[in-house]
Amino acid sequence: MNKSELVDAIAANSGLSKADASRALDGFTSAVTKALQKSDSVSLVGFGTFAVKRREARAGRNPRTGETIQIKASNNPSFKAGKALKDAVN
Repeated sequence: MNKSELVDAIAANSGLSKADASRALDGFTSAVTKALQKSDSVSLVGFGTFAVKRREARAGRNPRTGETIQIKASNNPSFKAGKALKDAVN
């Protein structure tokens, strides 16, 4: 499912127009992004939790040359599915 299909599904399930559903989806993604930039987490009970995980610096290997390289530390967004979502999928 791509973004336009998701907007169509939101509009159909909520009674919103496609334009309103698109703005709602953009607002949701913007709010989650801003929260993650502040290292906050976003929990939606039953659906899941968006959070930031710290990845420490480490040594890696260049697959082309086999040379050892240093990989910088980074912050990565993560999503952990909630119980209701896991149960719905299984």
